[in-house]
Amino acid sequence: MTAAQRRVLAVCLAGGLTTMLDNSVLNIAVPALRSSLHADATEVQWLVAGYSLAFGLALIPGGRLGDERGRKPFFIAGIAVFFTAGLLASTAWMPQLLVLLRLLQGAGAGLVNSQMIGTIQDVFTGPERTRALGLYQVTCAVGIALGPPLGGALIATAGPDWGWRLAFLVSAPSGLATLLLAVRHLPPPRRSTGRTDLDPVGLLLVGAMTLTVMLPFIQPSSGTAKLLWALAACVLAGLFLLWQRRYASAGRRPLLHPALARSAPYALGTLVMMGQFGASLASGLVLVMFLQDGLGLSPLAAAAVTLPSALAMAGASAVAWRMVQRFGRHVAALGLALGVLALLLSGLAGRYAPAGWLPLLLAAGQFCSGAASGLSVSPNQAAVLRHAPAQAAGVAGGILQMSQRIAGAVAVSAISGIYLNGAGAAGSDSRTAYWHALLACTALVTLSLVLAVVTARRSPSPTGESPHPIARSAPPRTASDRAGA
Repeated sequence: MTAAQRRVLAVCLAGGLTTMLDNSVLNIAVPALRSSLHADATEVQWLVAGYSLAFGLALIPGGRLGDERGRKPFFIAGIAVFFTAGLLASTAWMPQLLVLLRLLQGAGAGLVNSQMIGTIQDVFTGPERTRALGLYQVTCAVGIALGPPLGGALIATAGPDWGWRLAFLVSAPSGLATLLLAVRHLPPPRRSTGRTDLDPVGLLLVGAMTLTVMLPFIQPSSGTAKLLWALAACVLAGLFLLWQRRYASAGRRPLLHPALARSAPYALGTLVMMGQFGASLASGLVLVMFLQDGLGLSPLAAAAVTLPSALAMAGASAVAWRMVQRFGRHVAALGLALGVLALLLSGLAGRYAPAGWLPLLLAAGQFCSGAASGLSVSPNQAAVLRHAPAQAAGVAGGILQMSQRIAGAVAVSAISGIYLNGAGAAGSDSRTAYWHALLACTALVTLSLVLAVVTARRSPSPTGESPHPIARSAPPRTASDRAGA
């Protein structure tokens, strides 16, 4: 690895640390933020789900712009938007403004994320690429692990009114350093090759379809209204597929490559990852609210309960590929099954266990959930990307990440709504609400497990394929996707 390559890698590692640290810090600060700004359930749902939605919708256009016009200007623009929105968010005085700023942060993070992986793919090859991506994933995992204790300590020290504001500033030093390093060390942008085909109509239809699924869970609505929203989502889905076919027949580059749409293993595998990612994001948010609003734990104590998940995920990820080499795809299924069991037992503990034992039991559940993610996420992703047709390999990873983020936005809005509406304003029935929310998460991961088994049976592993996902040309899933922060 040359000195220039090390400097580029340092920029990407700093970007990963910045975005992951911000996400994990905010999760622990949500209850304090909600109390300080008097945010209602709808605003809390938008605060978290809106970030994932904006993140996901920025991935594909960001990746295409970087591919065709050079990654440096878009990396710098993304980190600048993310950094500035975070600073402004720390001064927000009403929840509506904070929601808007989190949407901007999500878009900035999506733009940065699409450039970080692409830059590593551009600059490194062979074993050096494997090493660089491994270091990137480890750095992101460190950011995820550091966030909860830092956020808990800030709120415990400064109080809820100032603590959540300081939490938005935790990533400011690394964000500023990333911005300066990017300006100096990223490769210069290449000369434009002409007009970039972003398929804005396709992107607009995806966003509208996602919103029609989210809104019935965020805004109170009758059964008839929910049915109308569901019909609208189906109509938009049909329009999206028709538009993609028409766009491709005109010789343009649609958002969803036709070869990906025709690949059943890729489609099924993407659904597996969407269910797992959505459940991970939603269960993490609901747990933090349950620990603080329902059980009355301090932010620092709540962070201690969630920390085993990040540690177990890091440890399981380190050994997952050795297990895959020995036991094959059964490892991913084992991880999903462990995730189902961990969610179910955590929900039962929250519903029936004595209050004094609950933090310890939930910490154990978090440890199992983290281990489940470490065993299943990367092998599942590798299997999905192996089924991407050669002519669509470059966009397969971006589509996968976008699908996961959109699934996360929908799952967070739906499952946090189950908890918030069930717990009541004072959290008086939080145990039952937590149990119901985790049942929904369990159903999602169970569906992912069933689809994973079906996919493995329909598409046996090709002989001689590499067992390591980042040895392939398609971009791997980031640590943010693994942790659901």
